[in-house]
Amino acid sequence: MTAYILRRLLLMVPTLLGIMILNFIIIQAAPGGPVERVIAELRGHDVAATARFAGTERGEMQAVHLSESAQSRYRGAQGIDPELIAELERMYGFDQPPAVRLAQMIGNYIRFDFGESFYRDQTVVALILQKLPVSISLGLWTTLLVYVISIPLGIRKAVRDGSAFDVATSAVVVVGYAIPGFLFAVLLIVLFAGGSFLDLFPLRGLTSENWHDFSWPMRVLDYFWHLTLPVTAMVIGGFAGLTMLTKNSFLEEINKQYVITARSKGLTEKRVLYGHVFRNAMLIVVAGFPSAFIGILFTSALLIEVIFSLDGLGLLGFEAAINRDYPVMFGTLYIFTLLGLLLNLIGDLMYTLIDPRIDFEAQG
Repeated sequence: MTAYILRRLLLMVPTLLGIMILNFIIIQAAPGGPVERVIAELRGHDVAATARFAGTERGEMQAVHLSESAQSRYRGAQGIDPELIAELERMYGFDQPPAVRLAQMIGNYIRFDFGESFYRDQTVVALILQKLPVSISLGLWTTLLVYVISIPLGIRKAVRDGSAFDVATSAVVVVGYAIPGFLFAVLLIVLFAGGSFLDLFPLRGLTSENWHDFSWPMRVLDYFWHLTLPVTAMVIGGFAGLTMLTKNSFLEEINKQYVITARSKGLTEKRVLYGHVFRNAMLIVVAGFPSAFIGILFTSALLIEVIFSLDGLGLLGFEAAINRDYPVMFGTLYIFTLLGLLLNLIGDLMYTLIDPRIDFEAQG
């Protein structure tokens, strides 16, 4: 197993490098950028903000036309001081060729030096740590609740396959499949957050403004009070797939010969189900927990964060993409990709823990 783990770890290096290079090329080909953004602000007469970004103190800038090459690079930059354009390029690192910038970025990322945000006076790591509690709260509680609800429900549906209970719960599962979580979030706001009916839950933040003044029991209650609606919306939108996966896994195992043999020996249905079927049927479900958590944590909460005004990693990544905040974009991409690769490895190792008969090293 040690050799298999080492091979997987070594394989992460070219995988991570390829992902970073591909995304760097795509970003270079995309129109717009931080320099163009500052130029647009200048054209909109937002001189104070642009001067703050550029780190200069200019009273009044001369309207000097750019050279022909500069005009072709930055459309709409006529009338902007060429020296300011050059200064902006140096500040954002665009005075170097793309290959040099890519090499510098990869060298820094190997040392886990992700730089600072273009538009916030914070490092990328500090921004991620600041937003992480919100995303971990949403991802952790959503994943746990999805598993707690889906696994017993899927087992029950498999045992009572074709019954009225199975049909009725299948209708709920279909609704969960068909309607995305953010629409449930809007419905919950209308019903329970002062939309048109009840006003029972808050709409902003992870805690109340005076949270630090509360006692510890009140802090815990306030925390879950704020989480109730967003987590409910994410659970409703996410439990359907796992429920059907659990049901199908159990149905497949229940019809196998070893189950028939166990029943013929006089074992109770409960002993057959949880002593023999459970381990085999739950292999794919439990082993997928790390991947499910990382998926919910980093990809499923963006619209939920926007709707409920939760300042988490999803919102951070969206704003970075809109504002062309490249250090945040590439820094978060690097960290999330590395974390995803590691969790995929952990998921494979969980297979061997759940079922020792699986030997990835022998297969390799």
